[in-house]
Amino acid sequence: MADQAQTTEAPRRQQQDRRPRRPEMAPEEKQFDERTLHIDRVARVVKGGRRFRFRALVVVGDRKNKVGIGIAKGADVTAAVTKATDVAKKHMITVPLYKGTLPHEVEAKVSGARILLKPASAGTGLIAGGVVRTILEVAGVSNALSKSLGSTNKTNTAYATIAAFEQLAPANKWITRQGEAAKKPAAKAKKVEA
Repeated sequence: MADQAQTTEAPRRQQQDRRPRRPEMAPEEKQFDERTLHIDRVARVVKGGRRFRFRALVVVGDRKNKVGIGIAKGADVTAAVTKATDVAKKHMITVPLYKGTLPHEVEAKVSGARILLKPASAGTGLIAGGVVRTILEVAGVSNALSKSLGSTNKTNTAYATIAAFEQLAPANKWITRQGEAAKKPAAKAKKVEA
């Protein structure tokens, strides 16, 4: 009897050991802040009727000074968002920031959407609405004023905001009148020596 009990226990132990063990992995921290700005259901008309798909507009940023937007379509919402996120990561731009705000006033127009962005003093916060506010947050801008003029189309507004960011120049690349005046006399002095 004792021998039979030992033989039945041994195979059970072996079965327990044979199960594949998954290595326990800690959930990885996301490098980027990913936000879905807009999801649309779009239709394509075919012979049998309409084929529905989903279009997602996504913004991705690191909350320091990098931001990108992407738009993509998919059979379902998750597929569209995943594709749009990949597109946004591929098209990231660097935004020159100065003390948590923009270095200067800028305006951009894409299709019918016009966006005006202005720097703001510390403590102002983000005075912006909808898509523009989300893009500014994800880019890492903490104080700014904005006005959306013209079209309210979310896609065009998002692209206009990115276009405005691309026009920004850091303070060390500004050309001022004093800087131009300082360069001109030096150029004249060189001509006299030659």
